[in-house]
Amino acid sequence: MFADLHLHTNFSDGTFTPEELAARAAEQGLQAVALTDHDTVGGCPRMAEACAQGGLEFIPGAELTADHFGKEVHILGYWLDTDSPALLSRLAGFQAVRAQRIRDMVQRLNRKGVALSSEAVFQVAQCQSPGRPHVARALVEGGFCRDYDEAFEKFLKKGRAGWVPKAKMETKTAIELIHAAGGVAVLAHPGLYRDDSIIREMAEHQLDGLECWHTKHNAEVSRNYVQKAEALGLVPTGGSDCHGMAKGEPLIGRVRLPYANVSALKARRPRREPAANVPSASAN
Repeated sequence: MFADLHLHTNFSDGTFTPEELAARAAEQGLQAVALTDHDTVGGCPRMAEACAQGGLEFIPGAELTADHFGKEVHILGYWLDTDSPALLSRLAGFQAVRAQRIRDMVQRLNRKGVALSSEAVFQVAQCQSPGRPHVARALVEGGFCRDYDEAFEKFLKKGRAGWVPKAKMETKTAIELIHAAGGVAVLAHPGLYRDDSIIREMAEHQLDGLECWHTKHNAEVSRNYVQKAEALGLVPTGGSDCHGMAKGEPLIGRVRLPYANVSALKARRPRREPAANVPSASAN
């Protein structure tokens, strides 16, 4: 039995609907999947229904952007209570900030002579959690770039004309928010941060797991992170980070996490009482 614990739909920056993603998971022979859209749990009800119809175990989740002493990191929350008022309130705040970020990016592009409109980006996005991939698609559809990669390289990478930093909460706050919503917290794709010291620091803030297997991690990197996870008492997890066709091809099925790891991560849930209060976090 295998699982994929890092998947996106068109409720954030993926291209598959929840129903299409569940169908792909079934085709790949997966037994369990987690939906981890950016800053939203909006797709979870539909994904849950589609998985139930397809005989898949569904894990409701989200991917949160956090700041760890000046470094942007992503934290995956699993088994979230998608009706949690505190969680929904915080996500709504970040969705509003995401929308404003799109307007700011478009304004910067306009100053460089790129006649893109915010409305064109929102039309492409059609979701509550718009991001840079939607700007990239709008640039391609508007004829300003040949493809997705050129849009990022020319306009959207850090330091380029259209770059605007994300709003972030502190990592400790993100972990507490996930725990307060009944979930477990996992550091996503640690190999992309090029700073393994953050793993130990986040483990001290009750991080539950480490995404050791990821499509951007080779076998050696994955083995290294499994060792680090075990040494720190973290559950080794994994996921494909599938965004549908947004990155050229669907990645679902490329990472097949043994179900024993899902069970080990699930076992972390009862070890704590949900926090009564979650401290506020300002956007950076």
